[in-house]
Amino acid sequence: MGLALVHSRARAGVLAPPVQVEVHLSGGLPSTQIVGLPAAAVRESRDRVRAAILCAQFEYPQRRITINLAPADLPKDGGRFDLPIALGILAASGQIDRNRLAGCEFLGELGLTGELRPIDGVLPAVLAAARDGRRLVVPAGSAAEAALAREAEAYVARTLLETCAGLDGRTPLPRAAEAGAGPLATLPVPDLADVRGQAQARRALEIAAAGAHHLLMSGPPGCGKTLLASRLPGLLPEASEAEALETAAVHSISGRGLDPARWRQRPFRAPHHGASAVALAGGGSPPRPGEISLAHNGVLFLDELPEWSRAALEVLREPLESGRVTISRAARSAEFPARFQLVAAMNPCPCGWAGDPSSRCRCTPDMVRRYRGRLSGPLLDRIDLHLAMARLPPALLRADAPPGESSAAVRARVEAARDRQQARGGVPNAHLDAAGVATACRLDDAGQQLLDQAAERLQLTARSLHRVLRVARTIADLDASDGIGAAHLAEALGYRTPLAPLPGQA
Repeated sequence: MGLALVHSRARAGVLAPPVQVEVHLSGGLPSTQIVGLPAAAVRESRDRVRAAILCAQFEYPQRRITINLAPADLPKDGGRFDLPIALGILAASGQIDRNRLAGCEFLGELGLTGELRPIDGVLPAVLAAARDGRRLVVPAGSAAEAALAREAEAYVARTLLETCAGLDGRTPLPRAAEAGAGPLATLPVPDLADVRGQAQARRALEIAAAGAHHLLMSGPPGCGKTLLASRLPGLLPEASEAEALETAAVHSISGRGLDPARWRQRPFRAPHHGASAVALAGGGSPPRPGEISLAHNGVLFLDELPEWSRAALEVLREPLESGRVTISRAARSAEFPARFQLVAAMNPCPCGWAGDPSSRCRCTPDMVRRYRGRLSGPLLDRIDLHLAMARLPPALLRADAPPGESSAAVRARVEAARDRQQARGGVPNAHLDAAGVATACRLDDAGQQLLDQAAERLQLTARSLHRVLRVARTIADLDASDGIGAAHLAEALGYRTPLAPLPGQA
């Protein structure tokens, strides 16, 4: 009788829970049985493992083989357990030393020739193995992704035979940090200097970048809403290593691939307005992250906001507050991070010209009300900055018109404001909780009186009041002011004004 234990990792959202692969050999008719809630791809691994062991010039035991993937109540899917299953069979049959498997974890899909093929979700597994103090062996095709976790001890192998040789000490396995190291790619970032005019919109974009605030832009077609939104990533501070690893882990399990050369760049996601609620929030079986999670620590741009389905927009409400989204299905559920910065754009009416001085709008008030009524009050209440934009004059569109201020100059002010916020509360102003608002956003008597009057006139909710205070705190940080002045608060209140008036209204 032979018994072997091999450590591995499953995939459950952005987590990588540990799995123990137990292999038991006993007498009886030759057979291979896999238990422990395996999916179809895991059950099929017995045929891949058998062919890979034979091609590697090992002997496949002609005995009754029972493979248990513990814990039994955790679903297992994919080909990631091929390598630990093969090593468990070889160790249980005495063809490799089972003592050398201790302290190591293994992941990888096996080809019929014994070649190790890359899998998804390697980065969460590497980080989890490092927290548990174990080494991890992954396929060579996943080396670049595993190398992102620089503090982890990850090794790479190309074949089953190479893995066994590394365990025996005959041929040391290379470190993932050496095999997957490569230069970081630098993509050209759109510059804010390309935006002509729109001084108020540029100011709102700077405030949004400085405090991580959500922004809604409303204006006629061609006034520069999309152009401005695409410039926001160039104004944001560089992501920290912890933020970049968390974002990369989400992309690693998304099934859409991860480019390790660009892992430090903040994501910018701009899905089409025909995307469904599942595409935004995530879903499937097993659950995979949606656009709001793929934009984690970055920017999510939703153009033509009223054209989105009501169900798709409403899934944004909880993530905008909590920074996380939970996907629940009948059999499984998963939680994904979703701390994104929302930038949305819309027209003021169906034709797009409500409030324009040209008076070309032919929409009736009822048409405009129905159009704007597609956006719920609770969703709009969660957006910090509401900006109404106007059509650009032709003089600013000429080729010889002077360019605007560059992204580098604005980013320097943004980084200085973020440094003040980190020193004060450890988070951007938009992420302050109620206690943080009470501490960091104190007003003097004149400011409190102004806020009370504005709250009564604009019918602001408690959530809106807190968001106004957070925006005012960001404006004060941009001015390097320790306190919130009346001018800071007045500017913040200006971003809570309604959109362009209805046709026929002043």
